[in-house]
Amino acid sequence: MLEAQNISYAHRKFSILEGIDVAVNHSELLVIVGPNGAGKSTLLSLLANELGSGKETVFFKKKTFREWDEKELSHSKAKFSQNNSHDIPLTVQNVVMMGRYPYFGSIPRKIDEEAVLKAMQETDVSHLAQRDYNSLSGGEKQRVHLARVLTQLDNEVKNTLIFLDEPLNNLDVLHQHRIMHTIKKFTQAGHTAVMVLHDLNLAAQFADRVMLLKKGKIVSHDIPQKVFTRETISTVYNFPCTICPNPVNNNPLIIFGT
Repeated sequence: MLEAQNISYAHRKFSILEGIDVAVNHSELLVIVGPNGAGKSTLLSLLANELGSGKETVFFKKKTFREWDEKELSHSKAKFSQNNSHDIPLTVQNVVMMGRYPYFGSIPRKIDEEAVLKAMQETDVSHLAQRDYNSLSGGEKQRVHLARVLTQLDNEVKNTLIFLDEPLNNLDVLHQHRIMHTIKKFTQAGHTAVMVLHDLNLAAQFADRVMLLKKGKIVSHDIPQKVFTRETISTVYNFPCTICPNPVNNNPLIIFGT
């Protein structure tokens, strides 16, 4: 579904990523984790074709991004960024409708309106539909943008790909888990997701595979049980931890400070 070879990136001669190889399968949720400054968001942007020289060897469905038709690509790939605008003079429903812009000209169709309503229900913002976006809390704005990204990929295309850069910021526990279940349902329907997270326990609970970065290099890339070990996590984060089985699915449960 997505493959990258020997990805490196530097800014003003400072190395941010070095020699990264990535392969993401169909129907897979890959979660990228690591300490601050590990290069997680930079890697996600490079994989999503939003950063770099354009010469990086990244293949999406066996084609480089340069080989894709722009409209076709917008129906097949979407990205949620952690730095969304907080000043948009529109209602919530109209912000979410922005995700449908690749599908219509000047006037949304019924199918576009239905996709927007569906995405707002999925992210629990339906009751905010007519609210001024600028009046929302940080967590509410986060969920509105998640709805916008989800509605972009509401179509008949098989094997779509979504990138999510720290989508759980500002969300309470209920909505963190609700969004993770939404993304998991998305991949179980045959699509693929690549996500940056800070919460290692949510990564362990929901990810099919985890990529652990430190200082721009891959420390481990495997299933959660093999990535989240006491020795690895304590070393990478420079903080002691204990690994226990999660009673929900027996995946690793990480307790820091012990």
